[in-house]
Amino acid sequence: MDDAQRQVAAFVEEYGLETPPAFRLLDLVSEVGELAKDANVSTDYGDDPAALELSSDEVGDALFALLALADDLEIDADAALEEALEKYEQRMDGGSDAPGSGR
Repeated sequence: MDDAQRQVAAFVEEYGLETPPAFRLLDLVSEVGELAKDANVSTDYGDDPAALELSSDEVGDALFALLALADDLEIDADAALEEALEKYEQRMDGGSDAPGSGR
């Protein structure tokens, strides 16, 4: 488990913010939704993609929510990221045009 995930877990424990993982997931979706809203507004709903503006505060909220969810599910965020990077690398080395699954 990385330092950031430990910091989030300690903060959650210190301030009594424990909640079921299902609620953590809803919080994560809400935070990512706020990023999407900011993206829509700053780009005039996609008309000007170069104008994208996202605050580090909002990105931080999404990271906090994701790390809290990972911790609640006893998933090591570092290990999960490493797995994802390996998967994407295999796709790219396999001749895929993009690392995403496309599904």
